Amino acid sequence: MCLAEFLCVQPVEAQRCDGAELKVGPDETRCVKPGAGEAFKDCPDCPEMVVVPAGSFTMGASASEEVATEREDQVLVSLASPFAVGRFAVTKGEFAAFVAATAHNTDGPCYDLSTLETKGRTDRDWRSAGFLQNDRHPVVCVNWNDAKAYVGWLVASTGKSYRLLTETEREYVTRAGSTTAFWWGATISTDQANYNGNVTYAGGPKGERRKMTVPVDSFAPNHWGLYNVHGNVWDWTEDCWNATKRRKPRRRNAQAYGGLQPSRSAWRVLEQLSAHASLRTARERTGQCSRQSYRLPRCENIAVNASPAAQRCFLRASNADGRS
Repeated sequence: MCLAEFLCVQPVEAQRCDGAELKVGPDETRCVKPGAGEAFKDCPDCPEMVVVPAGSFTMGASASEEVATEREDQVLVSLASPFAVGRFAVTKGEFAAFVAATAHNTDGPCYDLSTLETKGRTDRDWRSAGFLQNDRHPVVCVNWNDAKAYVGWLVASTGKSYRLLTETEREYVTRAGSTTAFWWGATISTDQANYNGNVTYAGGPKGERRKMTVPVDSFAPNHWGLYNVHGNVWDWTEDCWNATKRRKPRRRNAQAYGGLQPSRSAWRVLEQLSAHASLRTARERTGQCSRQSYRLPRCENIAVNASPAAQRCFLRASNADGRS
């Protein structure tokens, strides 16, 4: 019996997480709704992340898309659990923190894709790519090995399971539930993304050709809170290269085949529009260019509905005719 009202303490029920329970930094736990765009960072110099939901989608381009090729064939994919992914491409400032901590050296000449030059220049690197950048621009002139070294440092620094995106994950987070060539619709303008505006797509207007990157938070984010998923830079992916996607989604820990790594979405090559969601190409993993960057996922330490066991990213793929 309570002798006085202020002496009565009512028991407090543990609050249930109705979204995803997320471990952030060394000792914080958050409840987030996947797909809501709520951002977090594991450390001051870490990439800013958002959590995307589990789901299914058709990976690849339909035959009706204007610049679709046979290497963008369609395959049905299911991602069984939510995962965290970079809100932006890794920035120049974030890469600088890695270099300062590790003295990492980026080797090799850097090619300028905006001029279609065939020979890289040794006076260009991630610090000076040949155009004006600040710390909020995406880091460029980095190869696949540089990106992997950054991931290794980030994992060691935070204890979290960062890596490069797979091709499947890259297209999944780009689309954010959409089925059109771009997350906002069927066509594109330079008010929506950074690409060569001299080239039109599906009846869209001509626009600006900036010949440089823009800050990572330029333009509107997609429905899951990711910025610049079309245009600005290409992203290195984890996978090895296959000519088509029919077997691609199953590759989780791929090794380079013939030295080639896939690169996803973003700039322009050989005067073709290269910004639609399913675009893919291959590059030597030691190659560096002024439009090449990367974006990271974090796939562990996310529990759904307060499940005590952390869930890893998992996907299942089938061919477009429904066969596994």
